[in-house]
Amino acid sequence: MTPDRFEDHVWKDSVPEDLLQIYAPYQRETFVGPNPALLLIDLYNLAYQGGPVPPLELQDSYPSSCGIYAHRAIAPTRRLIAAARAATIPIFYCTSDLAPMAAPSDISATRRRMSPRSAGDFEIWHEFAPQEGDVIIRKQRASIFAGTPLISHLNRLGVQSVFVCGESTSGCVRASSVDAYSNGLKVTLVEECTYDRHGLIHKINLFDLHHKYADVMEVDEVIDQMPGLNT
Repeated sequence: MTPDRFEDHVWKDSVPEDLLQIYAPYQRETFVGPNPALLLIDLYNLAYQGGPVPPLELQDSYPSSCGIYAHRAIAPTRRLIAAARAATIPIFYCTSDLAPMAAPSDISATRRRMSPRSAGDFEIWHEFAPQEGDVIIRKQRASIFAGTPLISHLNRLGVQSVFVCGESTSGCVRASSVDAYSNGLKVTLVEECTYDRHGLIHKINLFDLHHKYADVMEVDEVIDQMPGLNT
C-alpha cells in the first residue's frame, strides 16, 4: 500500500487529527516481506464461546469470549490459511500450555483474574483445524516467542517475515508482533483476521502497531502478494 493510503484502515473513524499528526513520521509504503511464515495466535475455543454476539452480553457466562468479533474473523482467516497452504508457507499455531507442573501456579499470560479452565478450552477452533506439517506452539506468556522454540524453528526454515492474525489485538497479538519485530522479522498484521473483545481497543492497538512495529494490510492485499514468495 502506498504512503498516501497509510491510514486507510479500520481506525479511521476513531483516531483524532492531532494524533495522526504526532504519528506522521511513521508513514511509509507497506508490503509483504520475503520468505514468510503464518502465525495464528490463540485461535482456541474460548474465543468463540457463546456465538456471534457482543462480548459484553457474554461476560457472565463466557468471560473470555470475543463473541461477534471472533466470528466475523472466521471467513477471512480461513481464506488466509488456505492461501498460505497453497503457497506452501509454514504455519504455526499457538495456544496455552496447560501441562501439569509446567509453571508456578500464579503464572499466567496476563494479570486478568481467570476462572477455572479445561484443556478443551484451549484446543484450536474446529474451523481452523491444524493439518499435517503445521506446528502448534504451547506458551505460558502472551507472546508466541516467549520461552518457546519458535525463533529457532523460523531460523531453521529461513523465515524472514511473518503474517500475524488471531486474538487479542491488545494482548497476545500485540506481544507476539512486538517480539517478532524485535527478533528482526518483517511483520504483517492482517486487518480482518485480528480481533479483540471491544472495537475501540482493537482499533487503537492496530493503529499503534501499524505505525511502530508492523504493516497492517487487508487480507485481499496479503493474499495477492503470496504467490511465488517461496520460489
